[in-house]
Amino acid sequence: MASSQIIILAIIATSLATFISRFMGALTSEKVSVKSRVFQWFNCIAYSTLAALLGRMIIFPAGVLDESNLVTRVFVLVICISVFIFSKKNLVIPTILSAILLSFFNTI
Repeated sequence: MASSQIIILAIIATSLATFISRFMGALTSEKVSVKSRVFQWFNCIAYSTLAALLGRMIIFPAGVLDESNLVTRVFVLVICISVFIFSKKNLVIPTILSAILLSFFNTI
């Protein structure tokens, strides 16, 4: 099997897995109360997974992010979290600011 065929097959498989889980979530969402323990458990799992991924990106970066040092990444994270909180939880401003700050500190 050619490399391009494997990539296309991987995209189709991951898309199906994503859409099937979303479809099942849409079907069962009417039965789950937002204040139930099951919903709170899934919410905690989602936030912990996100925190683990962000922690991995900051402590063990890959790709271009690996070119910056740990102090710079943590500093940019603290600044962007502060901007996120003070901008009434706007996601656009800290995202753009993080790219600007990382590129600025990497050129110094």
